[in-house]
Amino acid sequence: MNANPTLDQLQVFLEVAESGSFSAAARRLNRAQSVVSYTIANLETQLEVTLFDRSTARQPQLTDAGRALISDARRIAADLQALRARAHSIKQGLEADITLVLSTMVPSEAVVKVLNAFRQRFPTVALNLSVGELGSIMDMVANDHADIGFGGTLPDANDRLEAEKIGHSYMVPVAAADHPLVLLDRPLTLADVREEVQLVVTDASGLTNGRNFNVLSYRIWRVGDIHTKHLLTLGGLGWGGLPASMIMEDLRLGRLVVLPLEAYRQGEYPIHAITRTASPPGPAGRWLIEQFQAQLSVCPQPDALGRLLVPALYKKNAIAAE
Repeated sequence: MNANPTLDQLQVFLEVAESGSFSAAARRLNRAQSVVSYTIANLETQLEVTLFDRSTARQPQLTDAGRALISDARRIAADLQALRARAHSIKQGLEADITLVLSTMVPSEAVVKVLNAFRQRFPTVALNLSVGELGSIMDMVANDHADIGFGGTLPDANDRLEAEKIGHSYMVPVAAADHPLVLLDRPLTLADVREEVQLVVTDASGLTNGRNFNVLSYRIWRVGDIHTKHLLTLGGLGWGGLPASMIMEDLRLGRLVVLPLEAYRQGEYPIHAITRTASPPGPAGRWLIEQFQAQLSVCPQPDALGRLLVPALYKKNAIAAE
C-alpha cells in the first residue's frame, strides 16, 4: 500500500500551483529546485496521477487531475495546520473547546461582540453554544453539560458551583400596542391585570418549581422559552416581562408598550458567570468571563434607559412639571 501524502508534499504542491513554476516555488520555500521537483514527483507517484503538465517550454501547468485535487490539498493542509496549532495550544494550557450556555437576558449585541473577538483571539478553541432559561443554566453547568453559564442564579447555595456577578439587566412589563391594558392609558393596578392573560416562562430544569417571579395574573399561559413569550406578546395574546435589551426596537417602533404597573418589581436582574468549583475555566474561558463583564457592567439603571423605556413615568413627570 502506498504511503499517504505528507503535509510537506501538499504544501509544496500548493506553492508550485500558486507561484506558477518550480523555480519560483523553490525560492519562496528556500529550497533547491531539484528538491521541489523531486517532492512533486513523489507526490504524483503516491497519488498515481500527473499533477503538472511539463511537456511544453512554458511554465508547468496544472493538469485536469491537478485542478481537481488542489481544493482537497488546500483543505487537508489547513486541517493539519489547525491540528498542530490546537495541539500547541493545549500544550500551553489553552482549552481545546468550551461549551457555553447563555441566558436570553444577556443582550444579543454583547454576545455577538464578545464571540467575534473570541474567534479572532482563540482560533484553535472550538466553541459550543446553547441558550438556557432560569435554572437550566445552573443545571447544565452543574451536570457537566456546559463549562460556563451566563445568567441569573438561584438563592439556594451550591458548593459545586461558583457564581461571579458580571453585570445586570432588567425585566420590563410590556404588552402589544392594542392590548386592553395599554388602551386603559393610565397607571395600572393589580385589579387591572388579574384577569388578563400573563405570559410566563416555565423553567424546564425544575429547579424553580414552586417559585413565581412577578406572576400577578390569575390567568397564566406558560411557555418554554423567552423567544416564544416575546412572539406571543407581540401578537397581543398576553402581557408579561421581557428583557429590556430584547425589546428596545419594539418599543421604538411602537409594537410594544411599557405597562405603568407599580406592582411589577423592576429591580435589577443580576447576571452571573457560573462555573464548576472543581474545574475552573482556563485562559480562554477566563477571557470570555472578563469580556462579558466589560460589556454587561455598564448596563444603565431603569431611569436612565430613556423615554422609550418608561413613557408612562415621563408622561407623569411632564404633567407634574406643568
